[in-house]
Amino acid sequence: MIRKLQVISDLAPSDVVILEKVAVQERTFEASQDIVREGDRPSHSFVVLDGLVASAKLTGEGKRQITSIFVPGDLPDLHGLHLSVMDCSFAPLTPARLAFMRHDTLRAICTEHPSIANIFWRSTLIDAAIYREWVTNLGRRDAYTRMAHILCELIVRLHAVGRIQDHVAEFPISQAVLGDTLGLSTVHVNRVLQELRREGLISTSGSRLKAVDWRELVRAGDFYSTYLHQKNLRPL
Repeated sequence: MIRKLQVISDLAPSDVVILEKVAVQERTFEASQDIVREGDRPSHSFVVLDGLVASAKLTGEGKRQITSIFVPGDLPDLHGLHLSVMDCSFAPLTPARLAFMRHDTLRAICTEHPSIANIFWRSTLIDAAIYREWVTNLGRRDAYTRMAHILCELIVRLHAVGRIQDHVAEFPISQAVLGDTLGLSTVHVNRVLQELRREGLISTSGSRLKAVDWRELVRAGDFYSTYLHQKNLRPL
């Protein structure tokens, strides 16, 4: 979490000391196991330590739309500090390790240390910026561009927390999950991934994804990382 906050803000050494002292409860979850469900009234927020976590909404017919994907270091439900009822559900896309922090502890820190409150606020604003980009991706880009864009985003975000080596990421996300994220059928997802591989932009091996031609993948995805608001990060 601290590493992620350092990427998006000027986190002072004194703030780091305070955050390192926050008491946490670590828990492990299996893929698809509920963390928080829509309608819950949680008393804790959590940080992703390992794995990938998604927020999602269900239609009345039970169809799932994944609304965000969170990587290690992210605070997916920080907004729960101020919203008494959750309006979406959270579940891991992969086996995950999470650290839970009490809301009353976080509120006290924000009251006593305004600089940390501002950093948390910046983090939630960046989450909102990502939402806006995802809406644009779903509404105005074709399937090929949509797929390239989400792959670029996740690679950049994983890079920010040291989970990328030579443009290679552990990416154990199924085609069904990608379909629920991008509003595509599994067949269409498979077709688009094959096209990206055929054109030499990506390669896959088991759960590993490599951006073989990063510049072309960025171009194909109409991807500009401005909306991620990363201040202190060396480029890929």
